[in-house]
Amino acid sequence: MGAHNPAPTCALKGTAVGRAGLATTRRVRAAPTVRVGRRTVVGVTDEAAARREDGRVPEASQAGSAAQREDRSLRGPQSQANEAAQREDRSLRGPQSQANEAAQREDRSLRGPQSQASDTAVLLTSPRDGTPRPLTRPAELAEVARLFAAGEGPVAVDAERASGYRYTHRAYLVQLRRAGVGTVLIDPLPLDDLSVLGTAIADAEWVLHAASQDLPCLAERGMRPSRLFDTELAARLAGMERVGLAALTETLLGYTLEKHHSAADWSTRPLPPAWLAYAALDVELLVDLRDALAGELERQGKTRWAQEEFAALAATAGEPPRVRPDPWRRTSGIHRVRGARALARVRALWTLRDEIAARRDTTPGRVLPDAAIVAAAEADPRDERGLLALPGFAGRAVRRQSRLWLDALAQARGLPDSALPVTPSSDGPPPPHRWAERDPVAARRLARCREVVTNLATEHRVPPENLISPESVRRLAWTPPEPLNAGTVAQALAALGARAWQIELVGPGLTEALPTR
Repeated sequence: MGAHNPAPTCALKGTAVGRAGLATTRRVRAAPTVRVGRRTVVGVTDEAAARREDGRVPEASQAGSAAQREDRSLRGPQSQANEAAQREDRSLRGPQSQANEAAQREDRSLRGPQSQASDTAVLLTSPRDGTPRPLTRPAELAEVARLFAAGEGPVAVDAERASGYRYTHRAYLVQLRRAGVGTVLIDPLPLDDLSVLGTAIADAEWVLHAASQDLPCLAERGMRPSRLFDTELAARLAGMERVGLAALTETLLGYTLEKHHSAADWSTRPLPPAWLAYAALDVELLVDLRDALAGELERQGKTRWAQEEFAALAATAGEPPRVRPDPWRRTSGIHRVRGARALARVRALWTLRDEIAARRDTTPGRVLPDAAIVAAAEADPRDERGLLALPGFAGRAVRRQSRLWLDALAQARGLPDSALPVTPSSDGPPPPHRWAERDPVAARRLARCREVVTNLATEHRVPPENLISPESVRRLAWTPPEPLNAGTVAQALAALGARAWQIELVGPGLTEALPTR
């Protein structure tokens, strides 16, 4: 049975945002806690509520998770590149990499004492100063900007999007926390331009988790950092086994965060109180986590590595997303489609779906699944009956637009051969599985280079894709510089975007692996 603990009065003073949206200093009461089994749940007052907090997974979150899996195109370009690199280049993770992962599990030196018994970690369900209401008025934003400009230390920053629900990448809630101010939630829908706040904190260090996901939508609102600390990237460089925010706070700080609302539709208005509490908690411990990770990086001698990585992220924070040529070619399952005419059908259906999704501001996968596009491209139905018999076309909303889908197929059917898709030219190397056939010598070079990267990643306890991008290794192995020496290899890596610390680590080994033999 869980025992109910009364909420003790906390002797510390906290800062919160009051009803007018301005910072107020007051004595705060520690959040009530309830024991459930061996877990401590903070922010609830009875055991039944604690059990609900400890195990609830809302339907909206489940739906959001499914939608996110369906529509990866909503992810930011850097995030897409990281995921693609990890999927495509698994061969970097050989037996030695597996041994490294085992060593990481065995070496608990990265874990705090609380984390070694995760079931004793404190579960946080509400912010220490209460949940502030989102600010919606320009006057409130201006006052908060003044307060944050006068605050102290780093600024914890986070943003919530509606990935899996909306067409755009825009932020639907922005959360900030700074010493001397407390936590502030901002609703960017009525405010739109947050540049006054961005200017107020531009010179401060921003602390974000997975910064590449949030920086584009923050820049769209006028907020760009001059320097930052990315807790997820720091954890990767430190060789941490789990790098999610909740996992890191549990491992390093002894607190568990609720993540049930991470896949919620944040364009919902009004936002439920539980969602707002979740959002506030996302910045509650970020600065503490930053300090813990900075200490770990210093202990491992990796502080400069992290500084260079963070500087590269900050330098590109305001750049527009790279526009991919022929984005329809990223349709999931397109590899099953054979022939230029069938590819034209994929293109026509994808383009129509994208237009409808943009007009509705909904994720394309909710208009028509990729699997339905591929099925229609393969079958090329000529009438409604044939179309509706295909997988993915049975839904009521899809059926109502059957004439549009059929017209798109007819348009592709009527294209002259000269208008059909052609294989795009590429200045890069072919997919790795084709190297042995296309250039056996280059394939052997690539194998040696991958071995170098794998060994170094194991030695320094860094994921291979963070040590050096797999794309850089492939390009270097496919077209080595001439003349081939340490200097030209370093120049080639720098031109591909490698940072100085990466070049120092991998340059010598790659120089030895590249000569033809």
